[in-house]
Amino acid sequence: MSRVSERWMSERVGREVQVVRWGEVGTPVVFFPTAAGDAEECERFLLVDALAPLLEEGLMKLYSVDSVPGMVWLKEDNRVPTATRAQAGFDAFVTEELVPAIAKDCGGMAPADLGLIATGASIGAYNALAAICRHPDLFHGAYCMSGTYELSKFIDGDMDEAWYFASPLHFVPNMAEGSSELALLRQRNVLLSHGTGRWEDPEESWAVARALGERGIPNRVDEWSGEWDHDWPTWRRMLPQYLREHLGAGRAGG
Repeated sequence: MSRVSERWMSERVGREVQVVRWGEVGTPVVFFPTAAGDAEECERFLLVDALAPLLEEGLMKLYSVDSVPGMVWLKEDNRVPTATRAQAGFDAFVTEELVPAIAKDCGGMAPADLGLIATGASIGAYNALAAICRHPDLFHGAYCMSGTYELSKFIDGDMDEAWYFASPLHFVPNMAEGSSELALLRQRNVLLSHGTGRWEDPEESWAVARALGERGIPNRVDEWSGEWDHDWPTWRRMLPQYLREHLGAGRAGG
């Protein structure tokens, strides 16, 4: 299983960003780290090992990127507008830099044809949700694990425009009926999984499910009952299972 790491200076976020890729062929999957995690976090916490069979079978390529806005919120300045500007810049980085880099790495495919999947845990689940809700033309599915979706827990101040458009809980209910974005989003699917153990907040997932469902956007809440905590052992079990189901079905059908 190959591993490639790159860093480049991004004017959109005002710093150097690391992107790591594991695997060589298959559906590209973008993993957004937790909190202020870096691109190698998923490797340190053995998620890459858990996904190794899928990577080695050529079903997927895994890309992970530094959690730049989380680094700003939690380590530098969580006040509006600094925090919200960081999130807006990260969204631009994902669409204008990360996705084109993935497209190039996948043989020069058109970004819209990649069939990108977004995933992540905790704050990473929020970033995965934001990615598909803001850019359903680029992301075709999202697996959001133990998500933390209400940004007021992290950002200090009143909501500004950048915060509003960064928060699916706020902008999705107001998406214009008949818009191309909403029409595309209704063709996508969002899975919202959570445990019931320590540090989990299931209502976060249900709040998103209600916001999506009221607009006709396909979604499912998957509750893991028992001692499944808001922690890496849970996510190491969840993600391989979900991706196996999704990617295996795709191969069977294609």
